[in-house]
Amino acid sequence: MLIFEKSHKGRRATAQSPQVKHSLSSIPEQFRRKQPVDLPEVSELQAVRHYTKLSQKNFSIDTHFYPLGSCTMKYNPRGVQKYAMIPGIIDRHPLAPASKSQGFLSCLYDLQEILKDVTGMSEVSLAPMAGAQGEFAGVRMIKAYHEARDDHARTEILITDSAHGTNPATAAMCGYKVREIPTNKNGDVDIDVFKEMVGPQTAGIMMTNPSTLGVFEKNIKLISTIVHDSGGLLYYDGANLNAILGKVKPGEMGFDVMHMNLHKTFATPHGGGGPGSGPIGINRRLLPYMPSPHVKREQLKDGTYHYDWTGKDSCPESIGYLSAFGGNAGILIRAYLYARLLGREGLTRVGEYATLNANYMMALMMQADFQVAFPHRRATHEFIVTLKRQAKDLGVNAMDFAKRLLDLGYHAPTTYFPMLIPECLLIEPTETESKNDMDGFVAAMERILAEATHSPELVTSAPFTLPVKRLDDVRAARELDIAWVKALD
Repeated sequence: MLIFEKSHKGRRATAQSPQVKHSLSSIPEQFRRKQPVDLPEVSELQAVRHYTKLSQKNFSIDTHFYPLGSCTMKYNPRGVQKYAMIPGIIDRHPLAPASKSQGFLSCLYDLQEILKDVTGMSEVSLAPMAGAQGEFAGVRMIKAYHEARDDHARTEILITDSAHGTNPATAAMCGYKVREIPTNKNGDVDIDVFKEMVGPQTAGIMMTNPSTLGVFEKNIKLISTIVHDSGGLLYYDGANLNAILGKVKPGEMGFDVMHMNLHKTFATPHGGGGPGSGPIGINRRLLPYMPSPHVKREQLKDGTYHYDWTGKDSCPESIGYLSAFGGNAGILIRAYLYARLLGREGLTRVGEYATLNANYMMALMMQADFQVAFPHRRATHEFIVTLKRQAKDLGVNAMDFAKRLLDLGYHAPTTYFPMLIPECLLIEPTETESKNDMDGFVAAMERILAEATHSPELVTSAPFTLPVKRLDDVRAARELDIAWVKALD
């Protein structure tokens, strides 16, 4: 029920609102509202109950197992959230002078150093506000590098066919032609085809390792050598960084620039459109093009730590600013606190348990007669189940399984991505799920498989227990209607 349907003329919920009279004198007449805003008239208790009931209808990481592949929907420690809200951080104005911001800036500087160590890169910029903006910054730096060398013939970016959709979008936004590299039956880059594609027109390659196929690219050092020998550069999509923390570094693989999704790997509630943060790691050859600002440590009259807003000394050919200030401060602080809370050994355990959990679940799924995409490869932090056999023999597809999982108390994994694998579920348990929860998920999948065999209509008609049943996805996309309009009297 909409809250407007509970509205009754004359009801108010103003007992706890501050009794402050606001003057409209500073607002020009033409901008003032002519009629009162159309709000529901409900009591305080009605408002509390309404929004509490709405929250109870949500699936979230706080309430359900959320194995969303390539998104790392994991539990984030409440202590990290708590200390990111202390007055010295939450109340700091972005234009506060460095002399009044030494604690805050020292945290950001230390975060830069931690991320440099984690990734093996020469420098880190905290400026990008999201992973997609980090991607844009990285590819824009690659373009600036080639332009500075008058190498204007490099017009192509190579992208693996298993890549995230943002990769080709980013390359195109930076003015590059996108060419797709095929993967072979084992999930690795097809090296023979790749060699034929690389040439003087190659500006660089974009890939993540491990890939969205859930396997680690075996030939990454060879790929790096081929691209660099041709004069191109390597961009690392950091979406799957969770899998390799403490084990291998993108800088050691040969990547020149990368972004990190702090809202995936470093303790920020993920999903719902934000908030995000996408710092970039940069090697030495790209340092002159790093975006502004950058947190530096040197003794000045206003303190040891300060923002280098111009970057003219260290980054003479900077690609410039990405936002009004220095990145998404609240998310950066959470990432710093998370890294300090876990320490070097704890971050290594993240990679170990993320990988262990995925391989444990993959083994259980195979025992339960589910077909995995790459049965002879060890999973990284995620793995792929293909339901093409069930779709063909039983008429029950991957989306049907996903909808039925909701009835059983589990959020569905990523469906139909990567598109290379038919009827696929991309499953990522993360490092924070217990053995009991993973066992429960596999048991739910086994139950759905039995239902699909004996009562397929039970699966194809799901969900039954949620407020919203099956939607017409095509119509919802083309005729989206989410605005409430008051009926005329």
